[in-house]
Amino acid sequence: MKGSKKISTLNLILAIQLVIMIILSIALTATVTRSTKKNAIEHMQTITDERANIILNYVENAEKTLTYYSKAEQVTNLLSDPDNADYAAKAQAFTEDYSKNVDNIEGLWIGTWETKCLAHTNPGTVGMVTRPKDKVPEKLKELQDAMLEAGDGVYNIGMIISPATGKQIVSMYKALYNSSNEPIGFVGLGIYTDQLVNTLNSLSIKGIENSSYSMVNVKDGRYVFNDDAELIDKASENSKIRSLCEKYAGTKTSEDGNFEYKKSGTKYVSIYSYIPQYGWLLMLDDTRKEVYSLTYSLRIYMTIFAAVIVGLMLVFGIINRKQEKVSQKLASTIVKNNKTKESLYTAMFKDVLTDVSNRISFSMDVDEMKAKGAKPQYFAMFNIAEFSQVNSKLGNDTGDWLLVRTVEVLKQNFKGSKIYRTGSDEFVVISNADSTSKDAFMKSVNEAFTTLTSKQTTPVGKHTFKFKAAVVKKNKDFNTSVVAVLKDMLNNFSGSVNYEELDRS
Repeated sequence: MKGSKKISTLNLILAIQLVIMIILSIALTATVTRSTKKNAIEHMQTITDERANIILNYVENAEKTLTYYSKAEQVTNLLSDPDNADYAAKAQAFTEDYSKNVDNIEGLWIGTWETKCLAHTNPGTVGMVTRPKDKVPEKLKELQDAMLEAGDGVYNIGMIISPATGKQIVSMYKALYNSSNEPIGFVGLGIYTDQLVNTLNSLSIKGIENSSYSMVNVKDGRYVFNDDAELIDKASENSKIRSLCEKYAGTKTSEDGNFEYKKSGTKYVSIYSYIPQYGWLLMLDDTRKEVYSLTYSLRIYMTIFAAVIVGLMLVFGIINRKQEKVSQKLASTIVKNNKTKESLYTAMFKDVLTDVSNRISFSMDVDEMKAKGAKPQYFAMFNIAEFSQVNSKLGNDTGDWLLVRTVEVLKQNFKGSKIYRTGSDEFVVISNADSTSKDAFMKSVNEAFTTLTSKQTTPVGKHTFKFKAAVVKKNKDFNTSVVAVLKDMLNNFSGSVNYEELDRS
């Protein structure tokens, strides 16, 4: 009787353990499956956003190339007097020389408002009319209206198949105006997308090697980029893509997301990133099977694992080892996710344009200095006066150039010091007062101020910019209020750099 009772108790214990293990296995499978799916989507989204930035930078660089070209004296002279042979010769020579420094160029040219070619990378096309008014009036008007709508900016057609070469290019135009603000002609540029495509294709994606890219213009739903060249410039037949085009048409902010669809009996996952600057929707597609391959493998594994539990209830060691393997995989997934979050967290403390620390980083560093009982510090603030007028008169590109130039000057004059961009037009330098004297620090401040207020050679010519500067010394009780003090000093700026000690010890 006693032996029988012991066996019954053991069976009960094993049965309870079996139920617990099965419940845990089901719960763990569901949890890890959700986590794995989420990580797979986030991984693809990060990749898609990175590729969108690559495309954006590629196109923006091409636009800058065309913009700088349009400002050349040879171009404006020719368009102001198209029949001047001397102007035409100089413009053609300049165009050919300029084109040599442009990578992947198909053609760079100057045209009259009626699309007569006045100068071209390929001299043989000079004199041709690309859109004759008597033959394709609607095409000519479409181009003219689009350039007028772009104003002083660039009209970017996007990625098209070039009628001249049959290859895919990024095509763009920029209108030029006379003193009465009437259009007198335009400049055009075609850049091959081969390098862009090769760059994208060369970036391997672990786990989704069979993925493919496509891109549509949300304005009309037509493909501007696709692995299948026959689909380029054709409207997408995917109902979800058409729905996204309607949703984002006219949207001025970046968006991303994902959706699933079925094609030829195969289910696909599509991760997208919207590029508002050009109204393009970039998509990274792959089969659902490959995207969630780890999830499916995990399900199969957990099913087998549960079967092993049922068949080998008495082999507790094997069960424990298998549980440990699953836990290790889960922990690895969590660690990878944490590393990704950590990278994004670090990116929050840098100013992307100037590559110096931002105001958030400034606040945290000051708090840390206070907590550690920091030694006396010098705080110098440099402010670009009337910065908004720089952007409005000379353009945002020049404004960006001035911000980067300001940081370059500060780094040259304050080696070993911390530099922060604390506002759109202001920068703060922190330097240890124990390692440098007041006179030495003020000398660096004045030299930097003199350099910044001197005439600068910008991408749009030589210009002089106004700056304000102030310096304080803080011995103790550090906090971000030092910025407010510096701003007050700048409000009373009279042309020379003011210095003030906020406390004395």
